[in-house]
Amino acid sequence: MQAIYDVPAPAKLNLFLHITGRRDDGYHLLESVFTLIDWHDTLHFELRHDGQITREDLSVPLPPDDLCTRAARALRQAGGTPLGAHIGIHKRVPAQAGMGGGSSDAASTLLALNRLWGLNLPLSQLLRIGVKLGADIPFFLFGKTAFVSGIGDIIQPLDSQQMPPQATLAVVKPEAGLDTKEIFSSPFLKRDSKHATIEDFAAMHYHFGENDLQPVAQAICPEIKKVLDFFESKEMHARMTGSGSAVFAQMPHTADLTDAPSAWQIKVCKTLAVHPLVGWATETDIG
Repeated sequence: MQAIYDVPAPAKLNLFLHITGRRDDGYHLLESVFTLIDWHDTLHFELRHDGQITREDLSVPLPPDDLCTRAARALRQAGGTPLGAHIGIHKRVPAQAGMGGGSSDAASTLLALNRLWGLNLPLSQLLRIGVKLGADIPFFLFGKTAFVSGIGDIIQPLDSQQMPPQATLAVVKPEAGLDTKEIFSSPFLKRDSKHATIEDFAAMHYHFGENDLQPVAQAICPEIKKVLDFFESKEMHARMTGSGSAVFAQMPHTADLTDAPSAWQIKVCKTLAVHPLVGWATETDIG
């Protein structure tokens, strides 16, 4: 049994995000296409034989009981193993950005510890563990560009004809972040978008739809409008991703972003066809 793993946890972007309704329990119904990008955290795992789960922050400090430690405990209980692990987290993906950094870390934790501990639980079981921890975790476990609907729990893979072409994207995270609950609780949030289909998206890819959260988010966080205006000045069509403050746009070869404010985090990213850990769990027949 290998005792050490170093694994990536890539971020995601919402290529569009429509809110189509709201359930009686308050959860919002959404439609979106999630895709992975090569902006990623790195997670370090070392086997422990004393059953303890410990964590070390290798860059920015994290909350004491973050999604990674919760995922590790949930997996240990589900697998019935006496083993433990020391987890080191090198955070690169910014928080409150709408890029799913914490959920991606949790998914990579489930995949890595499933292998490190020799549990060999199938993907279907990891998905059941993941969805109880966070709505975005199943997407990262699935690990491919997908049409996501429901409350984020229905994941439909795109076939080769529907898949957006690989793209170079400029992603900007302004200094301020956003609280998801504040956006979704706003009375001004649009909640009645018409239903989209995979075919609708496939006809336009990066130019399809909107992010319905963006108008409310801009009112809460004016920095988002500043980023959008910056992209517009470069003749780049931009939009917000998810429910955070990060904004992205396709990157022309001639674009120059060096005059952006120094407080912004900027990364030029490539889209990923598949998650680097695809295949680390068996039974991948979801969707």
